[in-house]
Amino acid sequence: MREAETTTRQRIAEHLDERPAAAGTLADEFDITTGTALEHVEHIARSLDGADARLLVAPPTCRDCGFDGFDDRANRPSRCPECRSEAVEEPLFRIE
Repeated sequence: MREAETTTRQRIAEHLDERPAAAGTLADEFDITTGTALEHVEHIARSLDGADARLLVAPPTCRDCGFDGFDDRANRPSRCPECRSEAVEEPLFRIE
């Protein structure tokens, strides 16, 4: 499909089908806010429910201590609950 004929959500789904990405990366690439990118990812996950594909989430990870047991796996926390570092990687999304 030509890019003009596809929606932003469809282009995001195609992107995630090809390679993993964080919401911030999607926001930059598709010129939308991070919150809007997360909304699109959540909708894509619901639309995949019952299909052969599924949305996988690599949880946020603290770059300093390696902690990855965050309660909300889809949003980037402001700091690590273990070491209080603000060096937290965004979660990565991909379609498999």
